[in-house]
Amino acid sequence: MANWYAIRARSSGAEVSIYDEIGAYGVSAKGFLAELGALPEGTPVDLRLNSPGGSVFDAVAIYNALKRHAGPVTVWIDGIAASAASYIAMAGDEIVMPENAFLMIHDPSGLAMGTASDMRAMAEALDKIAGSLVRGYAAKSGKPDDEVAALMAAETWFDAGDAVAAGFADRLAEPVRMAARFDIARFRNAPPDLIEAVEVAGDEDDACPETEPGAVAEEDGGPTGGAIDDSPGDATAALDGHVEATDMPDPTTPDASLDPEATRASGIAHARAIVDLCRLAGQVQMAGRFLEQDTNLDEVRIALLAAKAEAEPEIAGHHAQPGRSSAARPWGEIVARTFKLKG
Repeated sequence: MANWYAIRARSSGAEVSIYDEIGAYGVSAKGFLAELGALPEGTPVDLRLNSPGGSVFDAVAIYNALKRHAGPVTVWIDGIAASAASYIAMAGDEIVMPENAFLMIHDPSGLAMGTASDMRAMAEALDKIAGSLVRGYAAKSGKPDDEVAALMAAETWFDAGDAVAAGFADRLAEPVRMAARFDIARFRNAPPDLIEAVEVAGDEDDACPETEPGAVAEEDGGPTGGAIDDSPGDATAALDGHVEATDMPDPTTPDASLDPEATRASGIAHARAIVDLCRLAGQVQMAGRFLEQDTNLDEVRIALLAAKAEAEPEIAGHHAQPGRSSAARPWGEIVARTFKLKG
């Protein structure tokens, strides 16, 4: 099973790297917390972040564990700390950003399917999660809660200088090479120059197959070479009616260039994503065909939306009447809007 984090002992303390989606590949924060808790009391920790976010629940657990850690925690944002990753960064006693790094904060998002009561329960859960995140950002920046809440609602991106000025980081460092192929374009306000930088980094990684996927190359005193393969996708896993609020994109299909263990883990993640989408759409019986034909996630969504549109009646704000109502909205349109990522 591939990990999105690594914890290494150093002569001066411990280095913790989160260079991927938080909670990806079916690995939760439980292992991270166990390894962090095993460090000797008072161990200095250097946390290196380059992540587009991930499971908000895992991020909150990691943040709390880092805040409880007795030793000093220094956070180095080696490229991107977006969404849930930026909340983890707030646990640092000192946050250092290279001049070309970015930090992003926004509201948590989730997906619910069911009755009006289910929808209200999800909305209430997201409100509570957002409140917790607001307090963490406010504690670090010194900004009032309402100002932080407004920044989150607007999906606000900070370059290093802006982050320091706003209190979300403490000092600047020399620029580093962008080292991740994250799908930053899926966020609604992602800076164009950041999108371009990530795309360039992905092209360079493709040209260097000797770089181990997910590995961190030690160069010029810091991590510079984590090659991550990320595809755009839905940010929610729904299993048997349980919905988890998360910012994590769908796993990708297996890549022949990966080592066997990573390929297997990627394949399992891809299969789980297909099964979850089919369950979410109420079309579990279609999962087998998708897996047999190695269908990619975009094609799966299209097929599920088409099947749902044919099978379900339209939804209107009044009692059904003979004929087509101009106020009615097709089920397929509603599911399509639901699948669309908020960021």
